[in-house]
This record gives sequence, C-alpha cells and structure tokens, in this order.
Amino acid sequence: MSTEIELSIYVFLLAGFLGLELVRRVSPLLHTPLMSLTNAISAISVVGAILIAGAGDAPFLSRILGFIAVTASTINIVAGFLITDRMLKMFRKKDAK
Repeated sequence: MSTEIELSIYVFLLAGFLGLELVRRVSPLLHTPLMSLTNAISAISVVGAILIAGAGDAPFLSRILGFIAVTASTINIVAGFLITDRMLKMFRKKDAK
C-alpha cells in the first residue's frame, strides 16, 4: 500500500509529463489562448497557496513552500499577461499614414 506522499509524487510527475506533452503539441496559432488559460490556472494556484501559507496552524515548511508558490505563480501570471499582450499586438493592423 502506498503512502499519501508517494501518491502525491506520482500525481505530480504524471501531471508534469502530461502537461509537457500537451504544450509541446499545441499549434503555434493556439499559444496565445493557451497562455491566457495558464494565467487563470496560476491565479487558482495563488489562491490555494495563500490559503495554505496563511493557515494559523500550518507547519513552518508549509508556510515556506506556500510563500514560494505564491511568488512563482504571481511572476507567472504577470509575465503571462505581458507576453499575451505582446503577442496580440503583433496581430493588430497598423495605421496607414
């Protein structure tokens, strides 16, 4: 019988490989909508990490990992929006002068 930590590691690794394959096979035309979707997923991660890190009875390691998760997800969200905006600007028509 596996322990909870072994199951969590298994799910994490499986999700990592599945996510890598999914992103690798996406057409270049769909990268902008995919970036917007990952920004939404990162926002959910921020909320979850804040709940974990802010729990009063959370162990010290959980607080540290929660802080790291909040920081990494926030950076991912901001960078994702900047990249998405830059990509969308490439498709705008230029003014004829």
